[in-house]
This record gives sequence, C-alpha cells and structure tokens, in this order.
Amino acid sequence: MQKLAHIAIIVRDYDEAIRFYTEKLKFILVEDTKISETKRWVLVRPNGTDGTNLLLAKASDEDQIQYIGRQSGGRVFLFLHTDDFTRDYQNLLEQGIKIVRLPSDEPYGKVAVFEDIYGNLWDLIEPSKSS
Repeated sequence: MQKLAHIAIIVRDYDEAIRFYTEKLKFILVEDTKISETKRWVLVRPNGTDGTNLLLAKASDEDQIQYIGRQSGGRVFLFLHTDDFTRDYQNLLEQGIKIVRLPSDEPYGKVAVFEDIYGNLWDLIEPSKSS
C-alpha cells in the first residue's frame, strides 16, 4: 500500500506561510520542528482530514527563491476539495485572498481558482455527487 504523505511548497518565510495557511485558509499546523538554525520541518494540512500534508520548505538559495509561487509554471498547482463550497469560498473573500477565476459549475463539481500568498494557483472544488 502506498500513499502520498507530503507535498513540498517553496515559501519565503516559515512564519508568514504558517500564518497564511492556518489563519486565512484555516489549515491545521501539524508540525513545526527546528532542524537547524535556518531550517524547520513545517507541515500543515486542511482541517478535517488526515490526508496529504503540505511541507512548507523555506527557499535556501537564489535558485530556489526564483521558484517561489512558480513551482507549476503558472498552472493550477494544488486542488482543495471541500464539502461546502459556499462556506469556503466566502472565507476566501473575507480573508482578502485573490480570486483568479470566479466560481463555475463544471461536470466534476463547483470550482473557483485562487492564489495563495506566493501566487501559487489552487482550485477550490466541491466535487459533484457523481464524481
């Protein structure tokens, strides 16, 4: 049996990333462990799930810095499923999170695209009952 445990996302600063994901997206801080003077092991995940975590990986050099917010070349990078689109979309609006594509009904469900603090694109999706 296999499962995807963590997805690394390059961030500028651990604390600002933790604040964004926990305060604005309402994620849970799973772990924040100091590894060295400059490196931490920081995991967050959506509330209400025990699935895949995001590993917030602070860029450590100029090469990594250039990829902050651009890890997927401008495509939607992460897909956040919800059981209540209206609730979570309203939270995005209340938190001042940039909406890139307004909500639409698609064959697979209701979806909107938003940007995280670094410009990574996310789909917020409430899957259709038949999906």
